[in-house]
Amino acid sequence: MIEKILVAVAGRGLCEEMANQLLDIPAIQRASITVLHVVPPQIVAEDMAGKLEEGGKILAEAVKTLNVDPSKVNPRLKQGDPKTIVCEVADEENADLIIMGSRALGRLRSILENSVSQYVFQLSGRPMLLVKDDTYVKKIKRVMVAMNKSQSAQKGLDLALYLMRDVKGGQIVLAHVNPADPNARPEDDPVLAAAANEAKKMGVDYRCVTSKGKAGEEICRIADETNADLLILGSPDRRPSVAKNLIDLDRLLSQSLSDYVRVNAECPVLLARTPEA
Repeated sequence: MIEKILVAVAGRGLCEEMANQLLDIPAIQRASITVLHVVPPQIVAEDMAGKLEEGGKILAEAVKTLNVDPSKVNPRLKQGDPKTIVCEVADEENADLIIMGSRALGRLRSILENSVSQYVFQLSGRPMLLVKDDTYVKKIKRVMVAMNKSQSAQKGLDLALYLMRDVKGGQIVLAHVNPADPNARPEDDPVLAAAANEAKKMGVDYRCVTSKGKAGEEICRIADETNADLLILGSPDRRPSVAKNLIDLDRLLSQSLSDYVRVNAECPVLLARTPEA
């Protein structure tokens, strides 16, 4: 269940709009919202005062644009390293979902340019909904889920069904790249058949799609061709417990399906997190 949402705002308005679209979903309407704006440290005290004043205005405007009962909104203005503060506040608020903007940088550029969203993704095991700067945020009617046999994919399916179960006219697109039998009908693929059965039980309309090729490219292509309003991708947390507070540079620099999709998908991407055994 998603009962507590953390929205990290930067003054561009996309995250607030994404939150509004989520709050229009029946399953989310009772959620409380923490709106966070982080002001990075400044060398000169006068600069810090100015940035804090500016940050307060950004925060106030963000709260004003949310379509939610003001009693359910908790605005927070913090000073410090944004990537660290977002993780700390998410833990303090016990957020079920983090909504953040993303500049859609690749792995190396994310490190060199100190990408906040990429580092939060590494440091936090909480689900994240990333909205690229050039993304057009739409009413959520069609949700695509990238499926395989993994626990994280099942987590993504559970989340999609939770979101869509009471949405009139809603549909889930169940996509499986490189199935065991690429010539079989999508409905006959064992992975999708099992997912479709769960959708049927909950009364959620669905569509099955299979393809073959590079997983990241195909997932993005299917999301675009099916006109998905939201793409859900399972992403296991591969960090050992001893390294929960450390940046995994090896993984940042390695091949990552979630990183490719985050950068290249044309719609908002919700990364469903599951601890990896």
